[in-house]
Amino acid sequence: MIQNIPFVALFLIGITILITITGFKNDAFFLKHHFLISKIKGGQYHRLLTSGFLHVSTTHILFNMLTFYFFVNIVVGGLGNFPFLILYFGSLLGGNAFAYLFHCNDPYYSAVGASGAVTGVLFSALLLYPEIELMLFFIPIPIPGYLFGIGYILYTLYGMKAQKDQIGHTAHFGGALGGILITIAFVPEVVYSAQIMLGILSITTLIAGILIYRR
Repeated sequence: MIQNIPFVALFLIGITILITITGFKNDAFFLKHHFLISKIKGGQYHRLLTSGFLHVSTTHILFNMLTFYFFVNIVVGGLGNFPFLILYFGSLLGGNAFAYLFHCNDPYYSAVGASGAVTGVLFSALLLYPEIELMLFFIPIPIPGYLFGIGYILYTLYGMKAQKDQIGHTAHFGGALGGILITIAFVPEVVYSAQIMLGILSITTLIAGILIYRR
């Protein structure tokens, strides 16, 4: 379904595509700006932000931008342009900060992608519109948003523990947490309208904290 999206969202999509293409064509540019634990520990904190505008493949950026496209109208409509920008960049930085905390003992851990920011937008939409139903490509029936959120968080926690793939599960979790906290800050009434989602997040945040402690 084609929808009109706000200029602020178009700007973010455009700048992400531009920086990603630059990274595809210029290895030095990519290596200077991607998320790498050893470099961040060395003081290159800009990577916590710039890595969110790089991607490793066309499929990677297409998936992130399509997810962003489907939920951005709900979030901008519920928060407004400026709070939305705070949410986007707050989720991006929160996701990467969480990834840094989780992987800080692995100097070679690296990652790129807007997944933390996009996950923050997704969970903000689930809070602002808790009755939303989602259609997934491989499940041809509507799924309540809160069930999707629960499944997503549980899958993310499993990925964080197993670490058997190349997906940045830690950034996803940190981005989701950032998106939810920032949404509550701007729209406190979601605490009452989305209690199931917030309850699940509280439990999974505790589990994530245990995983970090055990590492």
